[in-house]
Parts: sequence; structure tokens; C-alpha cells
Amino acid sequence: MSMDGAIGIALIDMQSGMVLAKQGGNALFDLDMAGALNTEVLRAKARAVEALQLGDEVQDILVTLGTQYHLIMPLLRNDDEQLFLYLALDKARGNLALARHQLRRIEQAITL
Repeated sequence: MSMDGAIGIALIDMQSGMVLAKQGGNALFDLDMAGALNTEVLRAKARAVEALQLGDEVQDILVTLGTQYHLIMPLLRNDDEQLFLYLALDKARGNLALARHQLRRIEQAITL
């Protein structure tokens, strides 16, 4: 992962909350725990979209913290896999627009 400001990135199974692949993170930033917890964020937003009968799907979720951006991006595929990418980005060193673009490129490159 060569993304300026990236703290960590993970590919997560939305059904179980399990991290399937990850890069980065550290003792202070547990990607496995963050992945499981952010699974609930994505599920809640998907339920809200359905309850509101918007007839749409979540493309990404941005959580802005004081020093970090957290991006949750479902993989938009036609198969039964429900996976998402999770990226933690340092606000001072990262570029949010570029990070979103790079996540879409990563999504397209993932083969299962």
C-alpha cells in the first residue's frame, strides 16, 4: 500500500466482520477490531437506506475524526460476497480525494 498518510487498510467480510486481508495498523490501531466494529457502521447505514426505501446502495462512508479519516467502501460486485474495504488515513499527511480514488482502483483489482 503506497498511499500517503495511510495508517492501515483492510478487506473485511461484512457477514462475519472478519478481516480477510490487511496491511498496516500497529499496536495502537488494531485493524481486526476496527474492521469488526465498522462492519456494524456499514450494516446500520444499509438498514437505513432500506428502511427509507431509497432504492440505492452505499458507495462509501466517511467518518472524520480530529486527526484521521476513516473510509468504508463496499465492494460493488454482482456476486454473493459482501465485502468492504476499510481505510484509516492520517488527516495531516493524506489526501482524501486521492485516497477515495485509490480505493476504487484497489476494489477493481481485487480478485477472489
